[in-house]
Amino acid sequence: MYKIVPAGPGEIPVIRQLTFRVWPQTYAKLLSQEQIDYMLEMMYSAASLRRQMNEEGCQFIILYRDQDPRGFASYSEINPGIFKLHKLYVLSEEQGKGGGRFMLENILDTIRGKGAVSLQLQVNRGNDAQYFYEKLGFRVVRELDLDIGGGFFMNDYVMELGLSE
Repeated sequence: MYKIVPAGPGEIPVIRQLTFRVWPQTYAKLLSQEQIDYMLEMMYSAASLRRQMNEEGCQFIILYRDQDPRGFASYSEINPGIFKLHKLYVLSEEQGKGGGRFMLENILDTIRGKGAVSLQLQVNRGNDAQYFYEKLGFRVVRELDLDIGGGFFMNDYVMELGLSE
């Protein structure tokens, strides 16, 4: 049913297409339109995605059902054995069908093979995705208020999943 495909610079248009279908509905109730526009440019412009892939070591994957892209994720190792899930998004019509869990399990399998001891992420404190992550074993380890410029802040929970047995 689902398939994961590694993504590189050639898939940036697909990632951007998915982003512009997911982001507005995900964040419309949490952030101002001005902040959404600012963050989309900051994190999802073609130049920013290329930098994340080529210079910052972020691994991107795209979730497909049949031949149709349905979501994407990115992650990287931020310290020895500690990985960060930077992005995990699925189209709204795909939510609740297992695609997000499928991508996360793929990432966990991959990073375990690289010696990961934990996976961290940030989630907006008002985003219901927090409950998705909690069901999968993540726990809130702290709050983070990050100044991202332009007069905007990210008000997040930092969540972590321990992977050592």
